Amino acid sequence: MSTRGQYAEEPRHDIWEPKTRLGRLVQTGEIKTFDEALKSNFPLKEYQIVDALLPELSEEVLDINLVQRMTDSGRRVKFRVCAIVGNKNGYIGIGLGKDKLVRNGIVKAVMDAKLHLTCIQRGCGSWECDCGEQHSIPYKVTGKSGSVEITLKPAPKGIGLAAGDVPKRVLEFAGVNDVWAKTQGKSRTTFNFAFATYDALRRTALMKTVES
Repeated sequence: MSTRGQYAEEPRHDIWEPKTRLGRLVQTGEIKTFDEALKSNFPLKEYQIVDALLPELSEEVLDINLVQRMTDSGRRVKFRVCAIVGNKNGYIGIGLGKDKLVRNGIVKAVMDAKLHLTCIQRGCGSWECDCGEQHSIPYKVTGKSGSVEITLKPAPKGIGLAAGDVPKRVLEFAGVNDVWAKTQGKSRTTFNFAFATYDALRRTALMKTVES
């Protein structure tokens, strides 16, 4: 029995031919860090750029759901996968992937998470602590996705992550150790819950703080 095409959907990590300007700059060594890639204002459309600049990223599947769609030919069934990537040191990304096979759905979700990778700002914004270390967030932020809204507040050192299981995993991958969290809406939807947390963390980079 022929096995031709059996692994046609597997990504090739050994051969990469950049198709974007940012990819070519990374391959030639003109851009050496992910921060430089973000500041270049070129769109991130190749996950290989993240693999080249941040090879130490960790990844985890948050949720796998079975979704169905009715067509003229019958019922179509696919798996929807939600995954996060991060280095637990300020970089976090979240993605969604759909496929008939779970394994391919996971691969697509991880690739999508790498394309949404961003750098967050950490600090010690709690008046109860003021240690100056990067264990929490610098100020209160709010993120929203669908009907889910989450508010993150700086917490003193040693409090831990006072949040639900889903935002806790996202915060851990981002490198945040102490935070207060308040949630509103239908938080049982894992993707919206995770993306709302990601949206809140992403807002920490929209404002610069001045060290005293």
